[in-house]
Amino acid sequence: MPITISGGVTLSGGVNLAPGSGAAPTPVTGNNQGTNYGYDSTGQAGPGALSTIQKYSYASDGNATNVADTAIAIIWGTGSSSTTSGYVVAGFDGSTYSDIQKFTFSTDSDATSVANLTTATRIASGQSSETNGYSSGGITATSNNNEIQKFPFSADNDATDVADLLSSRYSTSGQSSSTHGYTSGNTNDIEKFPFSADSNSTDVGDLINTPDKPTGQNSSTHGYVSGGDAPQDDNDTIQKFSFSSDSNATNVGNLTVGASRLCGTSSTTYGYRTGGLTPAYSNIIDKFSFSSDGDATDVGDLTIAKEAGTNTGQQY
Repeated sequence: MPITISGGVTLSGGVNLAPGSGAAPTPVTGNNQGTNYGYDSTGQAGPGALSTIQKYSYASDGNATNVADTAIAIIWGTGSSSTTSGYVVAGFDGSTYSDIQKFTFSTDSDATSVANLTTATRIASGQSSETNGYSSGGITATSNNNEIQKFPFSADNDATDVADLLSSRYSTSGQSSSTHGYTSGNTNDIEKFPFSADSNSTDVGDLINTPDKPTGQNSSTHGYVSGGDAPQDDNDTIQKFSFSSDSNATNVGNLTVGASRLCGTSSTTYGYRTGGLTPAYSNIIDKFSFSSDGDATDVGDLTIAKEAGTNTGQQY
């Protein structure tokens, strides 16, 4: 419901008012952060790929539950979230897929294949604006890829190739601010591209190392890169970079266990990491605070110890 405050200013769509007189409202987009549940979808726990969609609560610490399955079992996919649906994008299981699979948050029901990427990829990174999902980089059937592909949330339509990363990159993590998508990892470069225009990415900062196959989270003000091989050992580092200024990342904490090939989601208050390779398959659900820098805590378990699920998970 719109709210009218003194002076006749009407607020709608959900806002947070920062403390202090005259503080400006900060939009709550509702898709790159959630208030209810985080999801870890697909992956690998042995020979063959998984179709399992697991969810865990943001309201209370605890174990995940199996709530649905994807139409296609994959590893190395990525994810996006609208306000109503989660998307499992592309991936691999013997061949590289282009499918965009969608499941509804309000009902624990199976995903369906609703569209396709322009170019089939695996080990890409995912981002979410208010209106579109993105897949950036990855590996095609024959080569590394630099494409930024975009698909709409409002209709089940195929993606379009709308821009390029600076280089062909894979095994990266994805982050989303209210205005830009970010791709980071595999090299030390942090790249960003605008949601408001179909434009190529720019190099806006550096990570403290070059994690391979990390995952990403985002608060309303910062992007986070967690875990990954850096470059040979399973890494427990949590790195943070600012959305408001183009600057290098800093080391702000550690995961409970170092891992690569893990999945990340974001609530409005915490970043979450699930699963991964430690080098054994992991079932750990870690969370770390956005309000203060510090180490993660182990708050629950997945139903399946696994790796190589959607490296950008889903949340609502």
